[in-house]
Amino acid sequence: MTGILSLITYSPLIGVVAILAVRGLARPGANTDGAVRWIALATTVATFALSVLMLSGFDQGASGFQFMEDFAAFSGLHYRMGVDGISVLFVVLTAFLMPLCIAASWKTIDNRVGEYMIAFLVLEVLVIGVFTALDLILFYVFFEFSLVPMFLIIGIWGGQRRIYAAFKFFLYTLLGSVLMLAAVLGMIGIAGTSSIPELMAYKFDPTLQTWLWLAFFASFAVKMPMWPVHTWLPDAHVEAPTAGSVILAGILLKLGGYGFMRFSLPMFPQASELWAPLVFGLSAIAIIYTSLVAFRQTDIKKLIAYSSVAHMGFVTMGIFSGNVQGEQGALFQMISHGVISGALFLCVGVVYDRMHTREIAFYGGLTQRMPWYAAVFLLFTMGNVGLPGTSGFVGEILTLTGTYQVSTWTALLATTGVILSAVYALSLYRRVMFGELNNPALAQINDLEWREVAIFAPLIVSTLYLGVYPASIFNITDASVQALVSAYRAAIGG
Repeated sequence: MTGILSLITYSPLIGVVAILAVRGLARPGANTDGAVRWIALATTVATFALSVLMLSGFDQGASGFQFMEDFAAFSGLHYRMGVDGISVLFVVLTAFLMPLCIAASWKTIDNRVGEYMIAFLVLEVLVIGVFTALDLILFYVFFEFSLVPMFLIIGIWGGQRRIYAAFKFFLYTLLGSVLMLAAVLGMIGIAGTSSIPELMAYKFDPTLQTWLWLAFFASFAVKMPMWPVHTWLPDAHVEAPTAGSVILAGILLKLGGYGFMRFSLPMFPQASELWAPLVFGLSAIAIIYTSLVAFRQTDIKKLIAYSSVAHMGFVTMGIFSGNVQGEQGALFQMISHGVISGALFLCVGVVYDRMHTREIAFYGGLTQRMPWYAAVFLLFTMGNVGLPGTSGFVGEILTLTGTYQVSTWTALLATTGVILSAVYALSLYRRVMFGELNNPALAQINDLEWREVAIFAPLIVSTLYLGVYPASIFNITDASVQALVSAYRAAIGG
C-alpha cells in the first residue's frame, strides 16, 4: 500500500477542487449548495473508506511505523509519513467523524455553504496530517495550521460571541506553540535530523530535556486542554456550530494527548518522570474542579465542554503513569471520548436546531415528545459517566489502574471524579428529559428524523462495540504501547 497515507491525507482536497469547480462553472445566480453538500459528503466517505482499507492492511503485531513514505523535498527538508499502533486509530477516528459532521450540517448551515464545507475538508487534511507526519517540521506545520480552519468555522458560523471565542481559541493555542517551535528548532540543531523515529531514539541531555519538555508541554497542555489553561474550550464549544463542536471535542483535543505520547515520553523520558507529579496534580484538579463547575452550568453545551476537560484529565494522568495499563487506558479513553463526546454534542444540536436555545431550564419532559431521542441521549450519557458495557468504562478503569500503581493519592482523587460525573450528567438528563412538559413551546417538538437516526447509528454501534469488545482497540495498540513503555522504563532505569 505504498502512498496510502498521502492518499488518505490529501484526498479531501479533491473535494475542495470539485466544490470550487462546481461553483465556478455554475450559471450566475444558480444555487449550488445541494451539489456542494453532496461533494463534501462523498469525499469524506471516500476518505473514511481509504482509512478502513489502510487499517485492514495494518500489521497488528509490529511495533514500528508502517506504510512509511520518505523522500527529500527541498533545502534539506524531508517529507516523511507513517503510522504505528498509537497513531493509526486517530486517523480512522478523524475520517469516521467527518462524514457525520457534514451530514449534521446538512440543514443547519445555509449561508456560505461552499466555504463551510471547504473549511471542514481542509481541516480534515491538516488533522490527519498531524497523525501521519513522521518529520518534525511537517508535524509542526500540520499541527499549527489546523488552527486556521477551526478559527474560521467558529468565527464565521458560530454564535453571537463567535469573534471573541474564535480569537480566544486562536491566541491560547498559538501562544503555547511559539515555545514548541523554539524547541523544535533546537532539537533539529542538536540531533542533526528532523526525523521523528530518529529523534525518538536520540538521547538528549537530561538538563536539556527539562527545557524541551516544558516547551512541548506548553503547547500540548493548551490543546488537551489541561487546567488551568482550559478556559478557551467552553467558550469555543458554546459559540461553535454543532459540527465544529464535534470535531473540536472528538479530534482536536486529542492532538495534545497524541503529542505527549509521541514526543514527551519517548524523547524526554527523564523530564517526563521528573514532571509527572505536576501532571498528576493538574489532572486531579481538572477532574474534580471542572466536574464541580459542570454541575453548576445552565447551558447544556457548556456542561458537556467542562466534562471534556475532566475526561482529558484521566488521559493525561494515564499517559504519565508510564506503564502499559495507563498508556492503553489513555489511548482507549481518547478514542472513546471522541465517539461519545461527539455524539453528545450532536444530541445538543438536535434540540438546538428545533428550539434555538441550549438553556437547561427551557427544557423538561422531553421523553413525552421525543422518546427515541431520549433513549439515544441516555446511552451516550451513560457512556460519558463510564457505565460498564460502554466504551467510557474501559478507558477510565485502565487509566485509574495504571495511575494507582505510581500515585495512589492521584488515583483516589480521580475516582471521586467518576462519582461527580454521574452527578452532573444524570442531573442534566433528569432536568431535560423527565418531569412535566410545562413549556408550551415544546408541545410541537418532533422526534428524531431519519437523517439524524442515520448519524447516530454508527456512534451507538461504536460505543457499545468498544465497550463489549475493547480488544478490538488493544490488539492494534498493544505492540506500540509495549515498545513505548519498555523504552521509557529503560531510559529512566525503571
